[in-house]
Formats: sequence, C-alpha cells, structure tokens
Amino acid sequence: MLFQPTDSFAPATGLGSPHAQTIFASIVRPTRAPTVRRERFELPDGDFVDLDTFDGAAGAPHVVVLHGLEGSSQAGYVVAILRGASERGWGATAINFRSCSGEPNRLARSYHSGEFGDSLTVMKHLLSRLTGPLYAVGFSLGGNVLCRLLEETGANSPVQAAAVMSAPYDLDSCCYRLDGPGPFQRLYRERFLRSLKQKAREKLRRFPNAFDGKAMEAARSIRAFDDAVTAPLHGFRDAAHYYQEASAGPRLHAIQRPTLLLSASDDPMLVAPVIPPEAANNPNLTLVLTERGGHVGFVSGRVHSPRFWGDAQILAFFDAVRAAQPK
Repeated sequence: MLFQPTDSFAPATGLGSPHAQTIFASIVRPTRAPTVRRERFELPDGDFVDLDTFDGAAGAPHVVVLHGLEGSSQAGYVVAILRGASERGWGATAINFRSCSGEPNRLARSYHSGEFGDSLTVMKHLLSRLTGPLYAVGFSLGGNVLCRLLEETGANSPVQAAAVMSAPYDLDSCCYRLDGPGPFQRLYRERFLRSLKQKAREKLRRFPNAFDGKAMEAARSIRAFDDAVTAPLHGFRDAAHYYQEASAGPRLHAIQRPTLLLSASDDPMLVAPVIPPEAANNPNLTLVLTERGGHVGFVSGRVHSPRFWGDAQILAFFDAVRAAQPK
C-alpha cells in the first residue's frame, strides 16, 4: 500500500543534533500508560514472558509492541503506541522479552536481536482470541526482531501490518558504530553494558558454566560482550556468527505484509545506509527516511511542548492500513 507521512519532520528548536534527539526523547517521552493488566505467558520450553495488555472493541485491531535493547513495556516509545491504540478503541499488548519485565527469566538463555520465536508464539496465542486484525510495532532491536519474524513467516505471518523504527538491519555495522570512539558512543555503550552485565552476573550465579565470566567482566564493547555471553547462550559460534544469522537486512525481500520502515539518516547508533537500499524493491515495504531524528527520537514541536513525530506516523500508518481494508 502507499503511505505518505502526514507532515514532514522538523526537529524541535535546539534539538537538531542526533544525540540531542536520541537522549531528549529517551528522557522526556511520557510514560503514563493506559490501564493494562500484567499477564505471565508460559512458553513451550518452560520459560515465560510477561505481557502488559488491554482489550479493544470487538473486531478492532490489536497492536503488539516489541521494545529495544534492555528496554521494557514501560519505555516511553512503547507507552506511546499503547496510548494511541487505546485512544482508537483498539487493543494492545506490550511484550517484555525474557528477563526484561523486572524479574529474571528461568532459563540460562534470554533474548537477542534475532530471537522472534517468543513473539511469534505470543502473536499466535493472541490471534486465537481476537476478532480483529493483528498489527505489530518494533523499536530498535525489537524492530529487527519483528522484521525477522515477518521474513520467516512470509505469507503465513500472523501480523496484517507492521511498523519498525530505528531498526539495526545490519547488526555487525551497528556494533561497529556503538563500539566506536567519542563521548556519546561511550555513553550509549556503557549504558547498555551496565544493564547487560548485571543480568549476566545473575545468570552465572544460577548457571555457573553457561559462559566465561571472566571474559564477560573484561568486555568493554558490545561485540566483546556478544562474543562472551550472547553467542554461547544462544547457540552461535561467536558474535560474527550471531550478527550474520540475526540481521534482518539481507532478507527484507521476504516480507509479505504492509510494513513501514522508519529511520533517520543521522541515527548515531547505525551506519549509513541505515535502511538497506534493496528494501525499496519490495512493494510491501514503505520506506520513510528522514535527514534528522536520531535513534528512536523524531522530536518535533518545541522543547517545552514536544511532539513525537515518529510515534504519530506509526499510528497514522496503521490508520491508513485500517482504512484500506475491506469493510
């Protein structure tokens, strides 16, 4: 389907730089969510994920939201989609990936950029009780997860439409950027590593032989952490193998559902081209690439009354999909 943004993106005054967009959005986005119920969803392997969910009107769409690296259902960008769904009378479910709901998961393995099995299981469960279409949104890491799900399920996807924001379609180049020089790269990297290592230490206490603890503690880069922890926990030879297998970019041609790919060219966590050029060859994909906007930023309006343009465009995309569907 054809979709044009409702208006062009202009950064809020004083927030023109990619780092200002990224950091301001992560701090200031409202986090007041509509009323949700917490559901523990048991997985086939004996583990669980926690869901924050609410129901919509009969026959209305239901939106599933996937968060980014070390995020949760309480992240401001997730809450924005929940609010938008609630205002439309739709239902929504925010999935907390394993270990991200505030409670450690049961198994040694956790989640990663290419792990879509848990999300697919949840979506199939939702479909069994819904009377309307299922839509899905993924942010950053969650965007790559969602694309991998769409690629692997193709015409059998449980999702009727999808949108991703600031997805790292090439995980190797993304880590190259995050592990690069500069004070802001160090800020992003250390923020992720602090949370990842804290969880890894807890894993080692429960599963002493799951991975090399000394290598984990010595890791000063995302790539080194993935070599030491992510890869062995999830059956990859090393970080390079993990990035190769988990990256959605090379397989975007396989997506067979209307999908919005929204990114900013100045994304400080990605390497240009931030959206693979080959994506334009898939008629199911709508590419929206702005010059500025940062990573999961897209803050317009004014600093004292910001508008989160990207969140609004995702909801407008689903409105357009809804309007185009046969009554």
